[in-house]
Amino acid sequence: MTVAVWAGVMAIGGAGAVLRFLVDRAVSKRVGRPFPFGTLVVNLSGALLLGFFAGLALSPHMALLAGTAFVGSYTTFSTWMLETQRLGEERQVVAAFANIAVSVLLGLAAAWLGQSIGAAL
Repeated sequence: MTVAVWAGVMAIGGAGAVLRFLVDRAVSKRVGRPFPFGTLVVNLSGALLLGFFAGLALSPHMALLAGTAFVGSYTTFSTWMLETQRLGEERQVVAAFANIAVSVLLGLAAAWLGQSIGAAL
């Protein structure tokens, strides 16, 4: 890989991480509930976007930049797991299982929808 691709991964990955922070914070402020809606919105929109990029059938370098660098740094599996575990610790078992179920089911649907849209273009 070229230096330009690696520099792009760093820059675009940084942009994805900053956007994740901003979206999560904006959603969490607006909703203001103990359920991790900010992380849910970030991960669902990331699944839609990654599916979209997959549907476009990008070149390997573009897929690395768009999928791994941007979407990979934008979405957050570890935060999702930590927040689910926190809900369990707080004895909000229904909310913890809902976070898992909603994230997986809607995430799969978002990825499929994004891929369908990308493939249609």
